[in-house]
Amino acid sequence: MGDDYAAYLEERNARLERLRAWIAAELGGAEAVTLEFGCGHGHYLAGYAAERPGEWCAGLDLRTRRIRLAEAKARKRGLVRTRFVKAEAMEFLDALEGGPGVRRAFMLFPDPWPKKRHHKHRMLQAAFLDRLAERAVPDACLHFRTDHAENLAWAVAQVQAHPRWTLLPDEPWPHESGTYFQEVTGGCYQSFTARASR
Repeated sequence: MGDDYAAYLEERNARLERLRAWIAAELGGAEAVTLEFGCGHGHYLAGYAAERPGEWCAGLDLRTRRIRLAEAKARKRGLVRTRFVKAEAMEFLDALEGGPGVRRAFMLFPDPWPKKRHHKHRMLQAAFLDRLAERAVPDACLHFRTDHAENLAWAVAQVQAHPRWTLLPDEPWPHESGTYFQEVTGGCYQSFTARASR
């Protein structure tokens, strides 16, 4: 157990160092960045960034092929301030310490992990909300969208229970652009926006 944990920590620290180097190289000129957690092929973030060419954006996903396809979209559209990286959400937020703050974060159609015993795998956990709030610039927002009603209720409860996030029921959605999952749902999805406080 001890050796396995030591090996895990060594690997994680190496990943964090690579992410810190990537952030310095790719986002070094940014004071604040818009993030998409689970960016897939980059459809949504590329559309969002095309409407805001002065804004720095970064999409994260765990699959190399998705990142390559997303990067190709950004290059094709000439999105010089949009980047994509293979990274786990919490590790990226940890590596972001001392780098640009988070202006806006999107979490679109995350895996709902519907079985109760798997809820621990859901992205929108208290620890994630803690870290995101720590990295947030003033008035930063989190935008969440899902087609899974129970996951929506669970996510809303997570935000409502958190002392550093406030739901904004009347906040307009900042950008509408098709994603693969959004198209599959045929418009049957729900969203919420929350604002971080310091």
